Amino acid sequence: MSQIQKPTNEFTSKQQSRGKYRYSDSALGLISTESFPAIVGIADQMLKSSEVILVGYEKIGGGYCTAIVRGKVADVRLAVEEGARMAERIGQLVSKLVIPRPMPNLEAIFPIGSYLVEMAQQKQGYSKLSNRAIGLLETRGFPAMVGAADAMLKSADVQLASYETIGAGLCTAIIRGSVANVAVAIEAGMHEAERIGELNSLMIVPRLLEDLEHTLPVAEYWREDSEPIPVLLRKKVKAKQKQVIALPELETIRIAPKQTEKPKELESL
Repeated sequence: MSQIQKPTNEFTSKQQSRGKYRYSDSALGLISTESFPAIVGIADQMLKSSEVILVGYEKIGGGYCTAIVRGKVADVRLAVEEGARMAERIGQLVSKLVIPRPMPNLEAIFPIGSYLVEMAQQKQGYSKLSNRAIGLLETRGFPAMVGAADAMLKSADVQLASYETIGAGLCTAIIRGSVANVAVAIEAGMHEAERIGELNSLMIVPRLLEDLEHTLPVAEYWREDSEPIPVLLRKKVKAKQKQVIALPELETIRIAPKQTEKPKELESL
């Protein structure tokens, strides 16, 4: 009577690990738009509506951007629904997806691995700059974006942090400042972008979360513990020390004494 061969320990451990992972309560959520400011605003909405972690963005060209979040299945479903509702309201929803219990092979290939989640978990909470706002203005064409950025800087007390391109001629200027200043600057930049070229979309995000802060191209620049960005200035010329200038000695001038006697010519008259 033949005996049934037992599976090896290696096979058993793999099967157990796969089964354990398959039934874990984790999920991925993805929302796609055709605008970078829109996807940043939607990501902010998802983070503030549910206990999820923002893994990052995926830009595939042609203006298509995808925000990727993960967390527990219920939290991810809620976050995706809230984000999709906002995307539909602004007319930017392309597609949405929730993947419960993703397989390890999926995470190994796509940029949604667990190591990104571990990094993001260390950066949760409100940003050090939570009392400030971020403004994003997207144009179709680079000149319109540069002109709009110049108008924004001249109209309010804001700083231009960076810009982002996503293909299809779409580029986004990103500014930082107080909520009031960002609102004024965005309005000025909007009019200038429309005058020069084509305005595609804009977004103002107040009170940033750490997850959103660290996925933007401006994160490291605005951290309090980061070094200031060098500004191209003229080299400082060392000021010369003041030297005491020796004045020339005053020459003594001899003054002839006054004549008390009348000249002889006058006496003869």
